[in-house]
Amino acid sequence: MSSPAARAWARVRSVLPARADMAVMGRSPRRDLLAGLTVAIVALPLALGFGVSSGLGAEAGLATAVVAGALAAIFGGSNLQVSGPTGAMTVVLVPIVAQHGPGGVLTVGLLAGLMLIALALARAGRYMQYVPAPVVEGFTLGIACVIGLQQVPNALGVAKPEGDKVLAVSWRAVEAFVKAPNWTALALAAAVAAVMLTGARWRPTVPFSIIAVIGATVVAQGCHLEAARPIGDLPSGLPAPSLSFLDLGALGSLLAPAVAVAALAALESLLSASVADGMTVGQKHDPDKELFGQGLANLAAPLFGGVPATGAIARTAVNVRTGATSRLAALTHAAVLAVIVLAAAPLVSRIPLAALAGVLIATAVRMVEVGSLRAMARATRSDGLVLILTAVATVALDLVYAVIIGLLVAGALALRAVAKQARLDQVPLKTDLPGDHSAEEHALLAEHIVAYRIDGPLFFAAAHRFLLELSEVADVRVVILRMSRVTTMDATGALVLKDAVTKLNRRGITVLASGIRPGQRQVLDSVGALGLLRAATGDDYAATPEAIAAARARLHGAGVLSVPAQSPPARPVPVTTEESSR
Repeated sequence: MSSPAARAWARVRSVLPARADMAVMGRSPRRDLLAGLTVAIVALPLALGFGVSSGLGAEAGLATAVVAGALAAIFGGSNLQVSGPTGAMTVVLVPIVAQHGPGGVLTVGLLAGLMLIALALARAGRYMQYVPAPVVEGFTLGIACVIGLQQVPNALGVAKPEGDKVLAVSWRAVEAFVKAPNWTALALAAAVAAVMLTGARWRPTVPFSIIAVIGATVVAQGCHLEAARPIGDLPSGLPAPSLSFLDLGALGSLLAPAVAVAALAALESLLSASVADGMTVGQKHDPDKELFGQGLANLAAPLFGGVPATGAIARTAVNVRTGATSRLAALTHAAVLAVIVLAAAPLVSRIPLAALAGVLIATAVRMVEVGSLRAMARATRSDGLVLILTAVATVALDLVYAVIIGLLVAGALALRAVAKQARLDQVPLKTDLPGDHSAEEHALLAEHIVAYRIDGPLFFAAAHRFLLELSEVADVRVVILRMSRVTTMDATGALVLKDAVTKLNRRGITVLASGIRPGQRQVLDSVGALGLLRAATGDDYAATPEAIAAARARLHGAGVLSVPAQSPPARPVPVTTEESSR
């Protein structure tokens, strides 16, 4: 048996890059380099915009795109994933900046990185598949709305009002614009958004975002539009790694925000990697490796002044569509952005904030897949309800609460649907009676013995309805419960069954059981229900004919039946396919 240290090392090795992951990078270098360059052009305005929106500045967005983009590409679990700052993460970071300042955001990123690594080592990536699609769609719709609302101040050319509630902040920005309109900023934002949206329909492969931003910058600089506020000075290079931002005294108050950031990073990154798999043939990401790569990226990005990062669905989609085949494309994207930081910082600093607002507004609009939302809403009422609740909670509360609410509501509705599948049906005895019997004997037995078949799950969500139905059994002498079709049973279901049997026994009705599955015996025995079912005859029965024979023998012994009791047949080996005999 391997030692704990050996098992721990094996767990660590399972999330580290394999030689095969790196070997793929040399197969189509030209395609990957071209794809990486294209993604970098698309990512530049997004990184700048999300950095500004987070409250830490454009330089924080660039640092995140470079550092996190490179590390997640090397250590992540997807060959095609592109990571960096995203709108969803920005939504979470804004209230953290308001409450704890820039240092709080960087500390939260560091803590979230550690949590993601722990999740990877615990192999938690597989649980992403249990997040219902309506929750994901509602979450995405809510994020798109929040991203759009966050851009209102810059799009209108007004100073960002105080506060961390996006609805209130955007409303105050509109009020400030009405008092002192800045039509220049509004025109730039609208023009950039219009170029991106119309251009994407016309030529999806052309990076219209960078074209629109360059055009807006040239117009603002050439016409000396003072109302078009620029980004401001950017450092010509990444800062040296530093832990000076870390405030150990504030760690306790930052744990909850760090959990939110880690949860969002895991959810969005694994969702993005799944989208990339679906867009290709033969690609399959490793969820635990992806969590590990995102954890390392979020550990390193704050050291260089960057914000927390996740896998970016939009950039990943561009990467796939432009022909990327390996991690080399995502690495190229990070390298190109690093060159831009080093060589073109003065030019980038002149980009108007309104132009970046237009980029993000167009991005928010493109995030909304109307066809997918319509299909989800039409699927079932439950799916539509979960989608709407998740989206509204995302806008009104925050992303983590929204996901929790969506999961709880989806889980409750799913339990309700499963509970409806549980049925208690009376079944005829004629086909299960051992031996040949006259019509008079059948009629006599039917007056005293009744059989019920339980179909579906017997658990807490369906148990009390089952108790009500079983307790209302007509006045007979023996009730036989056919349990071979019980799909699952929990302690609540077993307790309710025990309660129903007790009530029937008090009315002088004997309860026998047939077809109890081995996995359900332990549950029944743990609450005392199995002993109660065996109390009358000392046993439960593998098949229904045995239980009927035992019931006839009991009634004959009590003088209720004048027909001589037939001895129970030998107990056959249970055969699961012969459901009709149980």
